[in-house]
Amino acid sequence: MSIPVSRRQLLSAAVLTTAALPVLSGCSDAAATEGAHLRFAWWGSSTRHEMTQQVIAAFTTEHPDITVEGLPGDFSGYFDRLATQTAAGDAPDIITLGGAYVAEYAQRGALLDLTTVTEQFDPSSWMDETALANGRVGEALYAATTGVNALSAIVNPVVFEDAGVEIPDDSWGWDDFARIAREITTATEDGVYGSAGVLSHDTIDCWARQRGESLYTAEGTLGLTRDTLTGLFELSRQMIDDQGAPPPSLITELDGVPNEQTLMGTNRAGMHLGWSSALAALADAAGSDLILLPLPGEQPTPGLWLQSSQYYSINADSAHPREAALLIDFMLNSPEAGQIVKTDRGVPANPAIREAIGDDLPRGVKVEVDYIAQLGEQTLQPLVIGPAGSTAVADITTRVLTEVAFGRITPQEAAEQWFTEAEQAIR
Repeated sequence: MSIPVSRRQLLSAAVLTTAALPVLSGCSDAAATEGAHLRFAWWGSSTRHEMTQQVIAAFTTEHPDITVEGLPGDFSGYFDRLATQTAAGDAPDIITLGGAYVAEYAQRGALLDLTTVTEQFDPSSWMDETALANGRVGEALYAATTGVNALSAIVNPVVFEDAGVEIPDDSWGWDDFARIAREITTATEDGVYGSAGVLSHDTIDCWARQRGESLYTAEGTLGLTRDTLTGLFELSRQMIDDQGAPPPSLITELDGVPNEQTLMGTNRAGMHLGWSSALAALADAAGSDLILLPLPGEQPTPGLWLQSSQYYSINADSAHPREAALLIDFMLNSPEAGQIVKTDRGVPANPAIREAIGDDLPRGVKVEVDYIAQLGEQTLQPLVIGPAGSTAVADITTRVLTEVAFGRITPQEAAEQWFTEAEQAIR
């Protein structure tokens, strides 16, 4: 989701200082100020609102001198409202963020460096390192992940079996992916495809990292070469030409439809490259036991990482950073909170919480949790968070890929156009 210029102007106009985030459950709250009142903002469904209120109630029972005002909202207006509050010096104490917003708010001085409140919140001893690193901007830790997911290949064994094609193992490459997609389409009835779509913006970073590059550098510039990006566009075009993926008109038609109407949700695709968090809902829609594989091309150089679903940050102007830190720690490091929230905000990045909730999860969710645990055991490079303006780059990718898919421009032309527009967006 891109941030409108007006929102950036609001953020730039804000005069911001510092605030804080929570600590390990059960730590002393002697530093907390008696009678502290916290405001906590998040977005989501009514179910998420109810879960969060239950967690707040459990926290305030344990910390009766702290009151917490929940500020739930819809995603559509959440960041516009937050930008306005920040510019007015009235942002909540605890802020839920996502995507590139952490870097954008941190670079404007709106967030507290959480390493200043390690007495209250120190996730370094229990959070998966790659997930922990997602909240860093430069040397400072400005956000704590609420949970993680990861890019994956969601696979439908029923479609593979119908096509007589063997499911690959973790060592598969991108050539294998294209070949398998083509074989499935060829061996099945009309309207069934090997892959539900072509590559997307989400896959660019992994594709680049597998080649020793990255979408962004730590200095906030583009970190991949034109040749690398051209290769991704070429594979996307090849998938369509070989009919391993649907025609672009169908991809466009199905964009944004409910899971029950997607190719994966109707058992008309063998594979879908996307976030692991999508598996459970797609499996329910398809009525099939879907499985997860790492993206192709992970050997010899892995490109995957643990992606933060959302983040908790502390307003730099909060009058109660220690108390805010206690609440965040409770939400992320308390078995009681873990049992309430489970995977609503992503698979917990705390292995102990993952283990505590594992027996109570539906099969599809358990598959994802096991996949994340498997990745958590590997040495994965942290994601470089995009600079201010990077949220617009995803829209650029989608538009350029659409042009490639319809054959309106070549992969080489697409790469040149993408670089020109992306460099302008993050300048």
